[in-house]
Amino acid sequence: MADFQFLHNPVSRIWVIAAPRRAHRPNEAEKHLNTCPFCPGGKALAEEVFRIKSAAQGENAPDAEQDWQVLVVYNKFPFAPIHEVVIHSQDHLKSFVGLAPDHVGALFKAYQHRYNEHSHRGQVVIFHNHGAVAGESLPHPHTQIAVVPQKVCVDAPELRSVLPQGDEYVYELEQFFIITPKISQWPDEVWIAPKTKGKSFGQVTDSERSELAYIMRQLVLLFDHRYNRDFPFNFYIYPGESWYLRLIPRIKPLGGFELATGISVNTQRPEETMAFIKQHLHEPDLEKILSDYQAEYKRTV
Repeated sequence: MADFQFLHNPVSRIWVIAAPRRAHRPNEAEKHLNTCPFCPGGKALAEEVFRIKSAAQGENAPDAEQDWQVLVVYNKFPFAPIHEVVIHSQDHLKSFVGLAPDHVGALFKAYQHRYNEHSHRGQVVIFHNHGAVAGESLPHPHTQIAVVPQKVCVDAPELRSVLPQGDEYVYELEQFFIITPKISQWPDEVWIAPKTKGKSFGQVTDSERSELAYIMRQLVLLFDHRYNRDFPFNFYIYPGESWYLRLIPRIKPLGGFELATGISVNTQRPEETMAFIKQHLHEPDLEKILSDYQAEYKRTV
């Protein structure tokens, strides 16, 4: 059997990917690793496909092999014809809240570059897992990019069909809306959508990408503080026109009813999430929280 196989259930009309080889991928939680494959010198780095170089110059400049800020490599355990890993930084433990704003901007620049590289080959799904309950197998922060055939329908609603009305669900920024939809499936679920309609993620401008990186970093920092640091979460970028980024804190496990029916039970009012975001998103103290986080991080490594 190949590394993976796309299978279609004719009754439920749901696609399934059979990928048994992924059961053998590195999993630090299960103590399968002696060294991290995403750290400098790790085995994964030999499969490089793209990099954004570091900004260091002069005496502090790294050698050519280690000169990267964000690195993209092939996934050695793919479940799609094209499956890549975006390594956020050379630091094994530095998550979104620990990265400088320009570094998060470089991360989204890498996302967009790979999206445009593959958009003619199928649906480009960009997704991130943080925390074991969110599907993370390696703690070295990374995002995955998988390209699935066009015939495989990605289960994500078009933005215009679910955009709520009213200030209690929408926060308008310069180039984006932050949205907590009435149809949120998870507590504190947030969508980030551009004001410019009808274009794909690959068409975002430099200015939009910079603001998106800022919003994402602020939201993760906010929820990190709300949930006592290092909360599990997923995000993905909807792979179509009228794109949006969906951030899902994974603070609630799925129950038997949800697994049996596919119906989500959300225990958080979306308008409460929006009120929290509006109150704290631009607080100056957020940078102090980040500074304290980084200081504690340095003491623990």
